[in-house]
Amino acid sequence: MTATDALTGTDALGQRQRAHLERLQQRYADILATLGFDAVLIYSGHASHHYGDDQEASFAAYGHFMHWTGAANHQHDWLLIQPGRAPCWYYHAPADFWHLPTPAPNGVLAEAMALEPLRDVTTPRLPLPDGSRLAVIGNVGDATLPAGAVRNPPALITALDELRVRKDDYERECLHLANRHALAGHEAARLAFTEGASELDIQLAYLAASRQRELQVPYQNIVGIDRHAGTLHYQHYDPEPPTAPRSLLVDAGHRYRGYCADITRTWASRGADPLFSRLIQGVTDYQQRLIAALKPGIDYVAMHDEMHRELAELLVETKMVTSSAEAAVANGLTRAFCPHGLGHGLGLQVHDVGGRQRNAKGDALPAPIRDPALRFTRTLDAGMVVTIEPGLYIIPMLLAPFREGAARHTVDWNAVDRLESHGGIRIEDNVIITAAGHDNLTQGAPLPER
Repeated sequence: MTATDALTGTDALGQRQRAHLERLQQRYADILATLGFDAVLIYSGHASHHYGDDQEASFAAYGHFMHWTGAANHQHDWLLIQPGRAPCWYYHAPADFWHLPTPAPNGVLAEAMALEPLRDVTTPRLPLPDGSRLAVIGNVGDATLPAGAVRNPPALITALDELRVRKDDYERECLHLANRHALAGHEAARLAFTEGASELDIQLAYLAASRQRELQVPYQNIVGIDRHAGTLHYQHYDPEPPTAPRSLLVDAGHRYRGYCADITRTWASRGADPLFSRLIQGVTDYQQRLIAALKPGIDYVAMHDEMHRELAELLVETKMVTSSAEAAVANGLTRAFCPHGLGHGLGLQVHDVGGRQRNAKGDALPAPIRDPALRFTRTLDAGMVVTIEPGLYIIPMLLAPFREGAARHTVDWNAVDRLESHGGIRIEDNVIITAAGHDNLTQGAPLPER
């Protein structure tokens, strides 16, 4: 039995997966009937070659294909959904001695679907009656579009995006297991940092402990020591450790059956400024207060505004700001210390679909003008999964206008200058909204030892 099986039990997870597939079958039938389609053909996608090269870029399958299959790395596959019939999965399995062919799907998927191997990169021959109205969705070119099919109809894409916004019990369990693996990686990263490791070595420790290759992570891990922690999407891994490290920020995840964990932790070294350690605890505390308030009916934009009020209170409490908390929010100072949104939807994509639409019709819910980076603007409902990830960063280019403006006397610039070498803080958990409130998927015991 694997560690994952020990956590959940394959029988229990299998039962949830069967119910998940039954739900998709019914909901797809309803959506297709409403929009006048007889069937939909979903393409998994394929990797592109680097320009002038025969090597491929990294790849992740189309989210609506993964919604059924969980197969994040399958290229050149097709899935035919036709109401009243079992889904048909055409999986690419060429006769090949250069690469190991994709094995046939098994388990619950093999029970619930018709399976057809494809020996070539081609569009499958479909068992559809003449005159069927077919939609094809995914990254499909003219050469592979079946005659008469409608490619990526917007109304269908929007409705399927909305279907993914609320997760069922199977999806919840996959997200929970992805979090368990990611937490094991974060603990390994923390230990490596305490032993003086470089960013590259910390990344390698994370991958080993979370049991994944770098190509399998749901997004490029962020591993930032010191000032690098103040670059929100820091993208490099320095192979040499600093002589006197002060801080580490790790934003890293895991993918389980297609579903993503997205966790961020920040740690201070023994040589860090005591104020930085105090700020880490402060951000952690108010992050947990924000999570405690989550339940159906809560406006996520209002929660984002609450994050700024909490941040302002922390800045005032630690005397980094001497104005009132209300003034620090009103004059934009908190947005200089934290320029990103409270979080985003999470699921088969790290920034999951449907976060800025009101309903299945796609009625837009744009981000507030003052916060264009906010990726989720909905009212929370049971089944939605969101990240809660407040931050506090010392980003000189954002704080520079306040050194010369009217608020220049309300900031302890000596403290800011001391903390600049520490980069920043972000604490991120993944939370599912339930009928009774919420469940923090990131909290809990680590994976058992193998």
